[in-house]
Amino acid sequence: MNHENDQAQKAHMSEIEEFIKKSSGLQSDRSSEVLIKVFQRADGKQLSFNAMDLEDVIHRFDSDGQAFLQVNFTSGKKILITQNLIGFKPAVSSGLDMGRLPKVVTTPDLLSVVDAIEETLELDDSVPEELDVLKRVFDSVLRGGEDVGFDLTPERLWLNNLSLVASKASA
Repeated sequence: MNHENDQAQKAHMSEIEEFIKKSSGLQSDRSSEVLIKVFQRADGKQLSFNAMDLEDVIHRFDSDGQAFLQVNFTSGKKILITQNLIGFKPAVSSGLDMGRLPKVVTTPDLLSVVDAIEETLELDDSVPEELDVLKRVFDSVLRGGEDVGFDLTPERLWLNNLSLVASKASA
């Protein structure tokens, strides 16, 4: 049983690696038989995972007919590997209507939220509630990315610094 599982996991790693080789925005680095690192060219973020953590790899197509991989981990987490990016579920955030967020987000979405936050801060009549919602969206995407294994320390520090600036501004 264990040997069959090893073979399946190695096959999954090969499927992922082959898909990434054909992608335009991703690059892989297989440092060992069981560990793979995936780099996103769009923002330089990387995600590493172990073959032992793989449960299933499913080949799928989006509404535009573009192929992608759904990677299911033994932990119950999932990622989507597209031609350019790795998608993941945003983390549930209290006080945030999750129905208003996409079901799948990517690390570059953090930059979009940063832009929206900065635009809101520049407005003279910015509404604190709007800023609060944007910060919750940012946190939701950030935690979703961290949950699947992205190192988003710089983004987390940015959010913490923003909170400090915002609290000083309102004081």
